[in-house]
Amino acid sequence: MSAAAKFEKSTKKSAAVLLVEDSPDDAFMVQRALNQAGIAQQVIHLKDGEEAVDYLSGNPPYDNREKFPIPALILLDLKMPRLSGLEVLTWLQTRPDLANVPVVVLTGSVRSEDRREAEKRGAVGYQVKPVAFEDLLEMVRQVDARWLGATQREVISNQREGSLPGTGSESSSE
Repeated sequence: MSAAAKFEKSTKKSAAVLLVEDSPDDAFMVQRALNQAGIAQQVIHLKDGEEAVDYLSGNPPYDNREKFPIPALILLDLKMPRLSGLEVLTWLQTRPDLANVPVVVLTGSVRSEDRREAEKRGAVGYQVKPVAFEDLLEMVRQVDARWLGATQREVISNQREGSLPGTGSESSSE
């Protein structure tokens, strides 16, 4: 199998969305919106920040990266039991191997302090969960266009140019 084919295969496997949300109702609605928006990535739902850290660390039962890939995007609630979203963001800052995984906070909090703190700890986006499903669907489409679509366009562009991240054949434009 060629290097490009291996990269494409591994990229497809790793193009998951990690949804970290303690509310079953909110998780269901976000997953429904992702599905209706036509987002093809596998969605992996975890119920709290502690599960997210275990998953991202590859701790059992998440140690099989074929089944539990590093996500292309993390959608993270802030207010959760056991380990909050802010604590997960702080933990992520200690993990250079996960530095390229964008984290978008999906929260019920409209507090500007929460937004500032999330951004300070590395969140690339902060979205307040809307009440109406149509608004949630539009928000998911925006997240897709900004974060997932850009990731997929970069992968396709790199494949066309023969630049395969992680193979040492990247070309720098800086």
